[in-house]
Amino acid sequence: MKGKGNSMRQSQLFTKTRREAPRDEVSKNAQLLIRAGYIHKEMAGVYDFLPLGLRTFEKVVGIIREEMNKIGGVELHLSALQDAEVWKKTDRWSDDKVDSWFKTKLKSGAEVGLGFTHEEPLTALMREYIASYKDLPTYPYQFQTKFRNEERAKSGLMRTREFVMKDLYSFSKDEAEHIVFYEKVKQAYINIFNRVGIGNKTYLTYASGGTFSKFSHEFQTVTDAGEDTVRIYVHKDDYGKGSEMNPAHVAINKEIYTDDLKKDLSLGDDFIEAKAIEVGNIFTLSTRFSEALGLIYKDESGIEVPVYMGSYGIGPARLMATVAELLSDEKGLAWSEAVAPFAVHLVEIGGDNDEVKKEATELYRELTEAGIDVLWDDRDLRAGEKFADSDLLGIPLRIVVSEKTLAAGKFECVHRASGLPAGRQGRTEHKSISELLGQLT
Repeated sequence: MKGKGNSMRQSQLFTKTRREAPRDEVSKNAQLLIRAGYIHKEMAGVYDFLPLGLRTFEKVVGIIREEMNKIGGVELHLSALQDAEVWKKTDRWSDDKVDSWFKTKLKSGAEVGLGFTHEEPLTALMREYIASYKDLPTYPYQFQTKFRNEERAKSGLMRTREFVMKDLYSFSKDEAEHIVFYEKVKQAYINIFNRVGIGNKTYLTYASGGTFSKFSHEFQTVTDAGEDTVRIYVHKDDYGKGSEMNPAHVAINKEIYTDDLKKDLSLGDDFIEAKAIEVGNIFTLSTRFSEALGLIYKDESGIEVPVYMGSYGIGPARLMATVAELLSDEKGLAWSEAVAPFAVHLVEIGGDNDEVKKEATELYRELTEAGIDVLWDDRDLRAGEKFADSDLLGIPLRIVVSEKTLAAGKFECVHRASGLPAGRQGRTEHKSISELLGQLT
């Protein structure tokens, strides 16, 4: 049975909406999220999540967690502080090899780093738990704060210096076992992007592996807000179909459209070039880290074999920002139902009328008791201000209680988004409390 809704009166929120975004913010996602009171900018590349923003962030995290658990992921949490000696073994401690380290020193003089990823420490940790083929496969993952000393933080939540990443690591007996799981992760990622509302704009692309591996796969979401350095080519027959595109048509990240790829692939006029945002990546690590750090197991014959590895990342805040870029219009945000901070925005107009206040109070109680998350705008403001704020906040369903609705005997229900394409005008309906409860529960 569904539990009680996690509802709130808007008068309890200390945050307020803003007419204008900060002058130094040029990205649409940051402008909207700051104006709506979802996030606060501490400095370039560093943001705080305010109450509404935290709720949406946690909704995104919850979706990712569910999909990781479905494929056998086991959640843990590793430390951010990193021992230099572990990273030296894989040749990723030097600033010449990895230029995004944040490093500091302990009082003893020992140098430590703030982790930008966790292949090394987790591989080292797994030496205590993996000794036999019977211990494999295993798929630990975490939601953990990463630090990257970006030369230029930009694009709001898209590229920050401090951020939470969901990083999943696979430890398999061999390549064949790894590939089976790798394909499961692909599908899990597709599920995630579909659930948050951007699946039709998100493509699986062939990309560089960076410091992790030679090549990788990235999920890229097509949008004009895409970073300048990222372009992808999508087959014209697949454009608009997202990750459901024809497997025979390979989407390519222009950053790695190299001579090696040109030998096997002719783009010609069949591909469309588009700007895009990277929203997820998956890597085959093979035995690079296990050999360097001594993660060895004994197979059925007693022979020592290095563990075969993969890594899989998604940034929940970056994904949230991408949804904000795509599901918004000139009025403000327009969240999908899956990630909105509340399911319903209850807007009380004319609260000085005792009957209006009584009706709003009762509706708030009934919706909450039915397990529906409600934000009740009980503030003493003019109707125009409340409606403008409601549009900016982007909660999928707005229910208006006023003298007019009391006289009509039904509530005015305005659909802000409900998973509809961004920019589409919301439809208005009039429903009784019983009809509302039937729709929402």
